Parts: sequence; C-alpha cells; structure tokens
Amino acid sequence: MTSAPVGSAEVARALGHFRRLYAECRSLGQTLGPLAVREILTSSIDSLRGIAGSARPADRAAALRLAARFAEYAGWMAQEAGDENGALGWNGRAAALADAADDTDFVAYTLIRRAEMALYREDAHAVVALARRADAQARGVRVRGLAAQREAQGHALMGDDAACLNALGRAADLMAEERAGGTAGAVTAAAGDPVPGSAHLAGPADFVSGWCMHDLGRPADAVDVLTGGLEAIPAEAGRARARYGARLMLALAESGELAEACAMTEAVTSSVVLLDSATIRADLRRLNHALNRWPRHSDARQASRHIAAALHTGAYVRGHAPWPLN
Repeated sequence: MTSAPVGSAEVARALGHFRRLYAECRSLGQTLGPLAVREILTSSIDSLRGIAGSARPADRAAALRLAARFAEYAGWMAQEAGDENGALGWNGRAAALADAADDTDFVAYTLIRRAEMALYREDAHAVVALARRADAQARGVRVRGLAAQREAQGHALMGDDAACLNALGRAADLMAEERAGGTAGAVTAAAGDPVPGSAHLAGPADFVSGWCMHDLGRPADAVDVLTGGLEAIPAEAGRARARYGARLMLALAESGELAEACAMTEAVTSSVVLLDSATIRADLRRLNHALNRWPRHSDARQASRHIAAALHTGAYVRGHAPWPLN
C-alpha cells in the first residue's frame, strides 16, 4: 500500500527549518574548521532527500533544490579540508540533485565551483573551459556573471590580459543587469532558496579583480582594487576575511609595500588554525615565498614566523578521517 504524499504545509515548515539551518551552517563555517559542520550537512542532505521522496512533485523539487545547496556547501567544506576528491564527489552530488529538480542554473553553478578547484590546481585551461560551459548552460544573469568572473581568473592565470579584462567587463555588465532586476533564475528566486555565490564578501567582484590583477603580474593594481574591501567584510565572517586579507597581503608584498603587508600578518594568520583552511594556507604559502625575498628584513622574518605557525597543521599527527560521501 502506497502512503499518501506529505502535505505542502508540512513540507513548507520543514524546508523553512532547513533553510535556517543552512544559513547557520554557512555562519559556522566562517568561524570554525570544515569538520565542525560535516555531520550537520550530511544528515541534512539525507533528511531532505527523504522529504523529497514522500512529497508532492512541486514540493519534491523544492526539497531537492535545497539538498543541492547543502551538498554544494559540503563540497566547499571538503575543499577547505584539503580533500579535493571529496569536494568533487559532493559537487557531482549537488549537480545531480539540482538536475533532478530541474534547477538549471544551480547545475551550471556546480561547474563554476569545479572551475575554482581547477584554479587552485593552476589548471588555467580547465578553469576557462568549465566557466564557459557554465555560461552556456545558465539561464540567469547571476550565474552567468559568476561564470564570467571565473573565466577571467583562468585567463589571468594564462597571462592573457585582454581576454581577462573582457571577461571582467562581461561579468560587471551581467551583475549590473541582475541588480537592475534581470532574469536571475525564476525557479530559484520564486522559492526563496539561497542564491549561488559568496554570502559574506561585500565586494566579490573586487576580490576576483584583485586576484586577476595579481596573476597578471600587476600587484600594484591588485592593491588598488583590494584596499578597503577587507573592512567591508563582517567581523564574524572570519573565513572570508582571512582569504581576502591573505590576497591583499600578497599583493602588497609583491608591489614592494612590505611594511604594510607585514603589519597585517597577525590579524590574518591568527584565525587560520581554527578555520583549518586549505585554500587560505595555499595563499599563505605563496606569501611566504614572496617574503623570503627579503631575508634581512626584520618585519618579514617576523611575518614568516607567524605564517609558519599558521601553515602548521596537526592533521599528520591526529589523522583526519576521510570526508564521508554517504
């Protein structure tokens, strides 16, 4: 005997709970290491899939869309834990859940996330190819704008100044269209689901542009773009502040503003051990290489000691359990 579908009112209440829980997970992930939210994310995905399995078609799609967002964030946390295979696995699961809900834009967004993983591997061709696939698949201007930003980063990694600036220009136009009320993705907007992209960077376009300027060998321009942005990030968004600060420090060091870079070291590195962030540590390693060009500079030596402490992780001693793909 087949049980009757769960009523829409009951599903709506449950999804409201999970949307609030998702926001709390994002907030917790800004303060603590990725393993702190692992169990919450995985159990929430299982629960939402269960709700989807017993709900009416429209409610089923809403539950799957939200499950896709939990899975995408689980992928980001796995990446922050240094587990790229786990991150790719969760990314694939997020894409499958979004596809089952006919959420075309979020499927495209998972490609942008894969492009970010390729960016940290410095695989510029993969970054550009994945970003262009996302742009071709997306219907809403927000995801297309995020795809253009990621494509710009790939071109910057190749040293292609013209293509990078062209992509940044397209991204700015698309984001301006979104702010003016463009087609941001009707399914997602109507459901009130969390929108793709950073929830804590006040100026994500500046962060991307500054990253591009640095990778194009223009650190002074990167400083101009990034300066001031750190203060606009909420104090409780520790992960976002540390990532932004590490990029600004690197640009300052490589443009010769060593004192300014070193003055930020303790503020940036103090939270890294608690955050246990693989991506921030990757930026700090690049910063340490830059500081090593001034071995006789006392501030640079002191900054290097702070960075060495932040780069140290007890993972080799305590042993991190693999991120589970339940």
